[in-house]
Amino acid sequence: FYGPKIDFQVKDALGRMWQLATIQLDFQMPGRLEATYEGPDGQKHTPVMIHRAILGSVERFMGVLIEHYAGRFPLWLAPEQVRVLTISDKSAAWGEDAAKLLKNAGIRAHLDSRNETLNKKIREAELEKAPYICVVGEKEAAEKSVNVRSRDGKQSTMTLTTFISTVQEQIAKKQ
Repeated sequence: FYGPKIDFQVKDALGRMWQLATIQLDFQMPGRLEATYEGPDGQKHTPVMIHRAILGSVERFMGVLIEHYAGRFPLWLAPEQVRVLTISDKSAAWGEDAAKLLKNAGIRAHLDSRNETLNKKIREAELEKAPYICVVGEKEAAEKSVNVRSRDGKQSTMTLTTFISTVQEQIAKKQ
């Protein structure tokens, strides 16, 4: 027999309700486990167990979260925050340095220096919903800058230091 319980219902992006968190009293399990404690009267008593599932099943929670954001996680939650793309072998060294500096700054960055067309690399990064795409070519390597494309379509060139500061501020603000 379970006692009273509290369920927390969450509505997903499609309007469906999901039970995620639960807190519930259990009067049976402590007896089956032969759990006891000594009360103020010196006698042994059977406790009441409290079950809790903060996120429900982790799988269900992740499914609701992925559907809610349609895979476009906010920057602070995205598994990959920045994708660095090199244009050619001539900019590969700066691409590696940029990715390393981003990672050292605590930003989840990945380097794509494959011998593919830039358009293909950009398209793949967009399909994989990378919040930021940094394109580096010879010009950016010479200036120690990055050409930044955000998911909302904005594009600009800035120094890597400025970009790192911008991303860190957005992460701190949970944007």
